Amino acid sequence: MNARTWLPILTWLPNYRRADLRSDLAAGLTTAIMLIPQAMAYAMLAGLPPIHGLYAATIPLLAYAVFGSSRQLAVGPVAMDSLLVAVGVGALARAGTPAFIAYAISLAAMVGVIQLGMGLARLGALVNFLSRPVISGFTSAAALIIGLSQLPHLLGIELGRSAHVHELLLAAAQAIHQTSLPTLAIGLGSVVALVLLARLRPRFPRALLVMVAGTVLVWALGLDARGVAIVGEVPRGLPRPALPSLELSTLRELLPTAFAIALVSFMEAISVAKAVVSKYANPDAAGPTPRVDANRELVGLGAANLFGSLFGGYPVAGGFSRTAVNAQAGARTQLAGVFTALVVILTLALLTPLFHDLPKATLAAIIMTAVFSLVDVEMVRRLWTLERTELGLLILTFVGTLALGIVQGLAMGVAGSMVAFVVRQTRPHTAVLGRLPGTTIYRNVARFPEAVTVPGIVAVRVDAQLYFGNVEFLERTLAQLLDQAAAKGQVTRALVLDASAVNRLDSSADLGLRELDDSLLARGVELHFAGVKGPVRDMMQRSGLAERLGTRRLWPSVHEAMTQLCSGAEFEALDTACY
Repeated sequence: MNARTWLPILTWLPNYRRADLRSDLAAGLTTAIMLIPQAMAYAMLAGLPPIHGLYAATIPLLAYAVFGSSRQLAVGPVAMDSLLVAVGVGALARAGTPAFIAYAISLAAMVGVIQLGMGLARLGALVNFLSRPVISGFTSAAALIIGLSQLPHLLGIELGRSAHVHELLLAAAQAIHQTSLPTLAIGLGSVVALVLLARLRPRFPRALLVMVAGTVLVWALGLDARGVAIVGEVPRGLPRPALPSLELSTLRELLPTAFAIALVSFMEAISVAKAVVSKYANPDAAGPTPRVDANRELVGLGAANLFGSLFGGYPVAGGFSRTAVNAQAGARTQLAGVFTALVVILTLALLTPLFHDLPKATLAAIIMTAVFSLVDVEMVRRLWTLERTELGLLILTFVGTLALGIVQGLAMGVAGSMVAFVVRQTRPHTAVLGRLPGTTIYRNVARFPEAVTVPGIVAVRVDAQLYFGNVEFLERTLAQLLDQAAAKGQVTRALVLDASAVNRLDSSADLGLRELDDSLLARGVELHFAGVKGPVRDMMQRSGLAERLGTRRLWPSVHEAMTQLCSGAEFEALDTACY
């Protein structure tokens, strides 16, 4: 195995240009300013002390710089993974307790091992099972759950944790009279400031500003004594590296959540990495711009999660908003992520006392404003116009996630996609063909009314591979066409099956075609094939079907089949003209 394949740093670092240093440094500092408040907020969302968000914003970034293939992807804590951690680990321990923290760290190690294994086994194509409508429905529902899960911090009341929107809203309505007005004022003020700054000054570090403003306000007015919850004591520096506890019972309990996080975080990272590589690719960066490879990304994320778990981190991914900021700020190589990590490490070493009076309501506001923008209304409008079946998958995933939970909703969406795929494959598209006047081209008569058909000959195109799951449907479809022709008083002598779109024929379908030939002959109809591809013809020859048909019933094209059939004596007796 080529080391450069799995260690991208060996490709970009030896070719690093001094001219890229200023851009990478600027991008690293800009992303760090955004990452620090987000990391603390997302850790709180995950049910962890905010310091663990900063832990997850250091070593994972350094590991990704070594193993990751995207030059602009900003790795760190993200809202989706944080919610999955809260839901998965919350079933085993109470949020914030030592057991909860230990489980969350172990979960990061499990996610890392799963992603590394998938990457080395080249299973990156698994992300294709997460279709865009499923992702959109899942993300939109999860955004609502994430945002509403911050109501306790925004209102200053105890509501408990839940992954169901209706439970959160009901609990909030029942406890609304206990709302802490100072906490609500800080939270709403932070939300308003974040929204206004996003519209007026989108590049301004608004999250950092509201953090500073909220901290100063609490410190100056002593609002923590009036019920405003604050972050409190934040330990300095990084913890000593330690192997996470991975007992067998813990593995069994956390495995479903670990798989869900591994797939969702990979999907999120690969999507944003591919989006930015074309939009922000810099031809002057060190070395050629690498293609974002799914398997390399799995290895990069797996290494980030695994090494992060050694230093108290919880599962990480590539964030949409931070990656966009990193790219816009001029990141040219993975060194930008190294600079981001170094800024966070310096913050841990020198600035943690400044976080003592940071109000949790401000962190809740940062989360809510970040995730509510993920509700994808535009996708609903688009699918309503383009494809109602996929809209049904989106709604299924959305409702399933809200009603049943994060992992269950995603599983429902994937299962629904698979069922829809199987149904489409077992009901292949077929078209009755006619010749366009003055040409040798044959098209679907339903779409080209001017296409001319020949009485006594039915030409049909099937647009799918033929296998055990759809050959019976094809038989029924062709029988219905012949029955419809007979009901109109038309006598059918031949059926030409255009196989130009068929690229595979399995043994069950081959047997089905033999049975189809027998049933058609019993009706006085001769079956012909046109445009058979090489792999399909090979299967016919191995099975003996080609010998049964002979050269007289295998034609290079539909036009040649129709021309030769029209010249036969049986069609002259019908007193019909070919064209």
